[in-house]
Amino acid sequence: MTDSYLYAAARTPFGRFSGALANVRPDDLAALAITGTLAKTPGLDPAEIGDVVWGNANGAGEDNRNVGRMAVLLAGLPTSVPATTVNRLCGSSLDAAMIASRAIETGDADIVLTGGVESMTRAPWVLPKPAKAFPAGDVTAVSTTLGWRLVNERMPKEWTVSLGEANEQLADRFAVTRERQDAFAARSHNLADDAWNAGFYDDLVVPVTVDAKGATLDRDEGIRPGSTAEKLAGLKPVFRTDGVITAGNASPLSDGASAVLLGSGAAAARIGTDPVARIAGRGVSALDPQLFGYAPVEAANRALKSAGITWSDVAAVELNEAFAVQSLACVDAWGADPDIVNAKGGAIALGHPLGASGGRLLATLAHRLRTSGERWGVAAICIGVGQALAVVLENATATGGNR
Repeated sequence: MTDSYLYAAARTPFGRFSGALANVRPDDLAALAITGTLAKTPGLDPAEIGDVVWGNANGAGEDNRNVGRMAVLLAGLPTSVPATTVNRLCGSSLDAAMIASRAIETGDADIVLTGGVESMTRAPWVLPKPAKAFPAGDVTAVSTTLGWRLVNERMPKEWTVSLGEANEQLADRFAVTRERQDAFAARSHNLADDAWNAGFYDDLVVPVTVDAKGATLDRDEGIRPGSTAEKLAGLKPVFRTDGVITAGNASPLSDGASAVLLGSGAAAARIGTDPVARIAGRGVSALDPQLFGYAPVEAANRALKSAGITWSDVAAVELNEAFAVQSLACVDAWGADPDIVNAKGGAIALGHPLGASGGRLLATLAHRLRTSGERWGVAAICIGVGQALAVVLENATATGGNR
């Protein structure tokens, strides 16, 4: 067994639903994330990439037919570079990196490109195919943007509540107040704005040309500078009339792509750069579908155990902010220092294009460790239908490079 390392990463800016990226196909977004990442390793011959593992949650529209392979071809990589697309919903691109790290550690590949993409704007409506041609009755088009669709009637009703209602239930269960959620959401926007203004994201994000006139999006579109809990308190609940979840304390529908290049320690010479971080531990967990927001608790604990460390060792956490309530419930359960969680903003501000978010978490975490010089970090993400994933990164610089 050998170790697997993160060498380079890049992503597009994340766009608002029906926003600046609305006219950009998801396969083109994916190709741009790939070329942006490989631009950081100009000495690497792309033909050396042993595999591409790509994440995508919806896959019902222009991202169908193995969007990972389509992105490889559109990015101009040699046709000899293979690719697969994996779907673990919101965790797809983190799952892709975990799959790739295992392939490297077992010797199945030496260099693997990973990532993910989602255009929630361009996710189509679908019609169920009838058992017989020309049905006489009406049929309903179903949106594939987010959440349950075409649900099997055998599924228990308590499992198939909306994502918002599931998180209202979490708020009830763990007594997470509206005030805490709004404060957490405002913090996300302000930290994201601060990080962009300080140049933290400059090396992680590649601009996207969004129209024929050459206009570009070069910054995450959903950030609201100057957000306050008081302003967010004025928003009405979305899922219950007396609820606590609003459009302001939940992640928005988003478009975007991310890519992460992984390799063995021995691959450094061919990649042409030193590794940034080691994949030190992995964790996956599952529970009742309606409790999905709490699933990162156990996933992260398992990843820490795999890495041989505890929460007292962790200096940085990147937790996907699907909803403020589930993020707070997880941080409370871990007993982690809230100040180390999403210190550069999170998905409430940056956006959550489902298949791309895991790659963003890994890249941001690695960059945080590299700039701070601290050693250990955790990336974790909740996943609809009751799952979660987590990865522990070890700063390669802090440990003296390859192990």
